[in-house]
Amino acid sequence: MRVAISGSSGFIGTALVRSLTADGHNVLRLVRRPAVADAGEVPWDPAVGDIDPAPLEGLDAVVNLCGAHVGERRWTKRFKEELYRSRIRSTSILANALTHLDRPPRVFVSATGTSAYGRNRGADVLDEDSGPGAGFLADLCQAWEAAAEPAKSAGVAVCYPRFGLVADSSGGMLARMLPLFRSGLGGPLAGGGQYWSHVSLPDTVRALRFLIEQPGCVGAFNITAPEPATNAEFTRVLAHALNRPAIMPVPRFALRIALGESAEYLAGSLRVLPRRLVDSGFVFEHHTARDVVTAALHGRPSATR
Repeated sequence: MRVAISGSSGFIGTALVRSLTADGHNVLRLVRRPAVADAGEVPWDPAVGDIDPAPLEGLDAVVNLCGAHVGERRWTKRFKEELYRSRIRSTSILANALTHLDRPPRVFVSATGTSAYGRNRGADVLDEDSGPGAGFLADLCQAWEAAAEPAKSAGVAVCYPRFGLVADSSGGMLARMLPLFRSGLGGPLAGGGQYWSHVSLPDTVRALRFLIEQPGCVGAFNITAPEPATNAEFTRVLAHALNRPAIMPVPRFALRIALGESAEYLAGSLRVLPRRLVDSGFVFEHHTARDVVTAALHGRPSATR
């Protein structure tokens, strides 16, 4: 296959590129710097809407993983604007570029998140048929998905992988949690009763490849493990895996002081299931919090499965 990937240097993008190239596929990386042509790089500048569509001719798939990380810093008005701009503009540019191709890709896989379901849905079980939620990130995800819609007019299948909390020691939220937990200073957040819909990095990459490779995959797909856990359970599993205590709970007000508005999303509960992926034939390797943490720390499935 020939696959173009934006956001290829990010946490998920790096793992996806590694997986595809290891299997002999040709990967074009869209980069926002001078490209190295013989390294499979294509330059683009989403900030000004600049992309040459010619290198996208005849590809099998385009994967869009662009976007500033939501937990990168406090949500000031300026950073919120950056979150919108880094997602909506880049997605729109790619989607519209595909409409100008004589030989467009079969599929456009454009990332989004489970925050499409809102900030806090309690213990309600959510799948792809659940209605959209409310709040900043829910609005962002809906606009993000809408920005990919123009590709459909070129006959391109459009998939929206809605990522949960992708857990790995190499990046994402877990990597930021590990120093505290290894020091014995970890603990549940905001009481710990909220559901965290986690997923391992290997399953995330495998799910993306499934969406790329399987004809007929269109629309939203939740990329979350089949058995979501509460924050308290995830905390216990992680502390046990590190052989450390987890006796330093962080109350909601302290989260709010430290993180501002984004704290509400750590304290919020989203119990999301990957129904459409499973119904389409995808098989997860890591189902539970224990599986996910074991894979993240040791790079292998839990011995209990």
